[in-house]
Amino acid sequence: MIGEVTGIRRIRMLYLQLLYRCNFECLHCFHGKRLQHADAFTADEAINLLTLMRDQYDTEAVTLLGGEPFVYRDLTQVVRYAKQELGMQVEICTNGYRIVRRLTEIAPHLDLLRVSLEGVGSTNDHIRKHGSYQSALSALDTARGLGVRTGATMTVTSRNIDEVLPLARTLQYYGAEQLKLHHLRPVGNAAAHPELLVTDPTAYIRLRSELAAAELAIEVIVDEDLSEHGAPEVCAPEGGPKAIERIEADPRGALTMSCKAVGKDSHAFWYDKLADHIDHRPSATDELTLAVPDVVYGRV
Repeated sequence: MIGEVTGIRRIRMLYLQLLYRCNFECLHCFHGKRLQHADAFTADEAINLLTLMRDQYDTEAVTLLGGEPFVYRDLTQVVRYAKQELGMQVEICTNGYRIVRRLTEIAPHLDLLRVSLEGVGSTNDHIRKHGSYQSALSALDTARGLGVRTGATMTVTSRNIDEVLPLARTLQYYGAEQLKLHHLRPVGNAAAHPELLVTDPTAYIRLRSELAAAELAIEVIVDEDLSEHGAPEVCAPEGGPKAIERIEADPRGALTMSCKAVGKDSHAFWYDKLADHIDHRPSATDELTLAVPDVVYGRV
């Protein structure tokens, strides 16, 4: 269905939000009140969607998210199927809180563990949860011991923009390969915390200059939104693109092709869990918007 409507024939990666439920209530979470919702994929539904994406769109990788994926009861089953039966690259994005036992169980089938951190020490814990910083570092250490590659994500806010480099260097120490920096979008919980927004756009210029001069061994990937003027809208060219980097499925089955739409109900496509196919549900404002390229620093 996506191919017929958009011309897209290949989608490299599926970001699969398995459930809304989470053991955190982060100040900036774009899910907001949806964390209280029971929507989730069953193991069969998740496996069916993964199989559909591989067979119809040549999808080669999956990133499993939530909510918090490690509170998802059937995580092991989904990870094993994606790796063993579908041959996909499997990544999990997690808060890293008390996950050691389950991580040890799925490690043989996991290609990358990515933890979410919002700064160093108390800065992170204030935004996320008390004790979460040390727990995430412990998860990185455990993953390295199990032979699993690691990385991290950070949402840049007014409270942590000065801790990007200290966090990157800490992650280097723990053997992480990559740090992804995301732009804060005022949706979900973040809408109630405008103090977290970076109001001085030149702060992004300084951040990029610092990263360029830092000569980091870790790779730092920066959202194009983290710039003085923000990122431009990138819409599908006439006739449609033939391939895109990713598509994201939320726990209801709504599909998003741009990070700008995450946290909003602006979905043109839905995965029908019962019928196991993707539907097109056009609206008056339906337009295919794609994510813009990121900028990469480090790895000298």
